[in-house]
Amino acid sequence: MSDEAATATTAAEAPAAEPLPHGLGASLPHADARAKTEGTFPYAADLWAEGLLWAAVLRSPHAHARIVSIDTTHARAMPGVRAVVTHEDVPGTSRHGRGTPDRPVFASEVVRHHGEPIAAVAADHPDTARMAAAAVIVEYEPLDPVTDPERAFEAEPLHPDGNLIRHIPLRHGDPDAAGEIVVEGLYRIGRQDPAPIGAEAGLAVPRPDGGVELYLASTDPHSDRNTAAACFGLPADRVKIVVTGVPGATADREDQGFQLPLGLLALRTGCPVKLTASREESFLGHTHRHPTLLRYRHHADAEGRLVKVEAQILLDAGAYADTSADALAAAVSFACGPYVVPNAFIEGWAVRTNNPPSGHVRGEGAMQVCAAYEAQMDKLAKKLGLDPAEVRLRNVLATGDVLPIGQTVTCPAPVAELLTAVRDFPLPALPKDGPEEDWLLPGGPEGAGEPGAVRRGVGYGLGMVHMLGAEGTDEVSTATVRVHDGVATVICAAVESGQGFTTLARQIVQETLGIDEVHVAPVDTDQPPAGAGCRGRHTWVSGGAVERAAKMVRTQLLQPLAHQFGMSTELLQIADGKITSYDGVLSTTVTEALEGKELWATAQCRPHPTEPLDGAGQGDAFVGLAFCAIRAVVDVDVELGSVRVVELAVAQDVGRVLNPAQLAARIEGGVTQGVGIALTENLRTPRGLIRHPDLTGYALPTALDAPDIRIVKLVEERDVVAPFGAKPVSAVPVVTAPAAIASAVRAATGRPVNRLPIRPQAAVVNAR
Repeated sequence: MSDEAATATTAAEAPAAEPLPHGLGASLPHADARAKTEGTFPYAADLWAEGLLWAAVLRSPHAHARIVSIDTTHARAMPGVRAVVTHEDVPGTSRHGRGTPDRPVFASEVVRHHGEPIAAVAADHPDTARMAAAAVIVEYEPLDPVTDPERAFEAEPLHPDGNLIRHIPLRHGDPDAAGEIVVEGLYRIGRQDPAPIGAEAGLAVPRPDGGVELYLASTDPHSDRNTAAACFGLPADRVKIVVTGVPGATADREDQGFQLPLGLLALRTGCPVKLTASREESFLGHTHRHPTLLRYRHHADAEGRLVKVEAQILLDAGAYADTSADALAAAVSFACGPYVVPNAFIEGWAVRTNNPPSGHVRGEGAMQVCAAYEAQMDKLAKKLGLDPAEVRLRNVLATGDVLPIGQTVTCPAPVAELLTAVRDFPLPALPKDGPEEDWLLPGGPEGAGEPGAVRRGVGYGLGMVHMLGAEGTDEVSTATVRVHDGVATVICAAVESGQGFTTLARQIVQETLGIDEVHVAPVDTDQPPAGAGCRGRHTWVSGGAVERAAKMVRTQLLQPLAHQFGMSTELLQIADGKITSYDGVLSTTVTEALEGKELWATAQCRPHPTEPLDGAGQGDAFVGLAFCAIRAVVDVDVELGSVRVVELAVAQDVGRVLNPAQLAARIEGGVTQGVGIALTENLRTPRGLIRHPDLTGYALPTALDAPDIRIVKLVEERDVVAPFGAKPVSAVPVVTAPAAIASAVRAATGRPVNRLPIRPQAAVVNAR
């Protein structure tokens, strides 16, 4: 037989290629996955423009100081320097802030935190820009920093708006209620940094009309545009933000203070200006998770059922308010956890200090209180002699129950089902003692003590987060779907920050219109706003807008066919690229029906309204809730205090699985972030100064630290008010994992473990 014949026979006998994933429920890969893997994806740090200048920012070395004078003479005289700007060069509004606009673009009279911007320089070379920034002479009068948030109540005001940002007194039920069993605890949560893999970068290009275009990894471009325009003293239509590739975002991309000096320098020089932050600048510039002090007292009856919870929660907002009011609302509202608590009395405060600013980080507020209330549940179980899972099951929340803020839980809340699933999942095998298995011990090879000093612990965590904005936030997103030549394009200003929105948008259009080729247009502020990319809002709000626009296009596509055959469009269906009628009379392809047509529609999605908490901490503040249960298994060397997370079993209510592979990746990423919060991540700030602002001093978990993550159950009970019935999945495992790990360390050591991250001395039982 000839080679040609053999080839033909082989080809004929080969199985047909499997169809590509399609529509909702399929594991459709990211459209940009190949480019990111090959290193060709354009991030902001990769951008270039003709006549480019480089920027550098001078930052304060003090946590608190009075500025006596700023002398830019030497910096301006340096060869290659094109501009130096300070507070005197801000033509518009001098304050900005993601939540509360209380943060100056450049410090003028007082420095309130380490790393606060003082001046910015544009030069023809990055080294020149850095040297010129260092040549700006600032005379400081150092002041005593207020770094203890408890001192902030009586300290002199650090800001014209005072030290108290918000106070929420929650009152629910009978203040005189008491239980037979009482447990108390004091808990401290450290400061975590978003620690993006790619540091902040941006490019500003002046426009002929006197405006400016900013190319940024923004996660809320329209809000950033409005802030920038106010700062530059320009109308909003003369400032445009073009979103570049976002190298991950868990809060760091929301720092507007990075963007404003960049635009000011471009407007001042009339040239494109690029700013790429060093790792140190990244740590100094963006906001961090709120360090929190929590005092708790739980009352329960003899059966372990909760009677009353009392708590005091103090959030360290750092120098400026940012989103601290929102974080406090979440902390107070979820202070009792996903448990039925008939009586609750919570006091919550967010205060200014001279520590680095705190802001939005995934699960803000909810993560801190979860660590505390779950520690309390462990104490309650120990005092009652009950299994920790059992005492939780006796108190779990369900649909129809009432939260301490007075809001009824109307969304699915399968907390008992989630906890039962992780409790009943088989435990991992115990490690061997042989030398070939040393890597299984805490600390890794050469890092562990004697195998006999290792104890295993099993612990539990139940967490909850709210979805979308809260307390009256107007959540709205707009999307356009356009179909031309059989290709669909989605235009929506929802930023893809790793949560998978662009993939979801493609799946929605594929599902609705039966079109395989779907593109998502790049994001800029010429498009209608879609809001910030946090709390799962783009899955819900922007995804809902895309779905509505796609359905409108679907109606446009089907109406002529329905009219031709004398039936309504509801009697036609689109599946597998074909349009068919209920009776089989009509059968054609989507491609044929679209031939020669250009269809488009624009739609909005706006969830039902919420309301602010009142003076007693009561109100329907949240659109929806998401829940998670995690069982942690840890090995602890009780002589050295080293901890290895062996396994985390996760059960989560997701509403509906829209992309299985993407959903699993998001849960695994969130859990791994929680491991870092529990064990290694602590941004140390003695006297308000960030110590070791780099990825050597700030210990992120690596692949070697990641445990086995078992997703044992995904509860698909659809939320009827959410588009597709889906819930966000990333934040709630971040909230829950640290509490579960701390619970397991308590089980292994018998120690209270009242601080995160867990320090080695907290896990030592019988040191030699």
